[in-house]
Amino acid sequence: MLLRKIATAAALATATALLVPATAAVAAPDRADAAPAATASTAAANPVIVVGGLSGVAVAYEPLAARLRADGYRVFIYQLPGLGLGDIPASARSFAGYVAQVRAATGAARVDLVGHSEGGLVSRYFLKRLGGTGVVGRYVSLGSPQYGTYVANILKFLGLGSCAGVVACQQMSIGSAFLADLNAGDDTPGTLRYTTVRTLQDELVRPVDNALLNDGSTNVLIQSYCPLRVVGHLGLVLDGTTYTVVRGALTDAPVRPNCYAL
Repeated sequence: MLLRKIATAAALATATALLVPATAAVAAPDRADAAPAATASTAAANPVIVVGGLSGVAVAYEPLAARLRADGYRVFIYQLPGLGLGDIPASARSFAGYVAQVRAATGAARVDLVGHSEGGLVSRYFLKRLGGTGVVGRYVSLGSPQYGTYVANILKFLGLGSCAGVVACQQMSIGSAFLADLNAGDDTPGTLRYTTVRTLQDELVRPVDNALLNDGSTNVLIQSYCPLRVVGHLGLVLDGTTYTVVRGALTDAPVRPNCYAL
């Protein structure tokens, strides 16, 4: 799976970061758990930046963005520079500039972040090492290898090199210098709310508990609430149950996943 993702990234390496206008008209999805579009609370809510993962082109996150817009949020999608193949701290520095652009465009003092996979690490580096805690209200990660993954290490074991030369893959390997630095000290700096979401069927984050954070984070394992729910790594972006967790986190609500959400 990782090799297929790398191959996909190489084919799409000419893509650039895409800003999705918050005013884009998107019809509310036909689902029973949909909230009214543009409620009083969401109209005044922080803008939401969806941060893509390794080889994640912006359009792949449009279904998640559409759900958020249908619930009244101003939504932007950040595609990682070079599709996330390069240095994660460098991607985080670029992301810091993007956050400033969104705040300037919307007039918002703070934004909320929803990061998928590597996007959760880029967002967290921004918070912890680049002073982002002062401009972020909520952090949500979906299948982010906060403490690394053996899937990255397996390439070394098979003699295929150090993550086939992909810097971000090397940095997401368990025991990397990048993760040692990121995870030194408090996992959840600042006063913002941290939420992580993980799934037992994640093909890329192994062990799956490496996707959670310590120090007061709300850590949600989908199957702890919905034992029969099957959600893969990429499925976290598309899954209705996962979205109900994201929506709750953005409103500071208790964790109550809807196991029947489409």
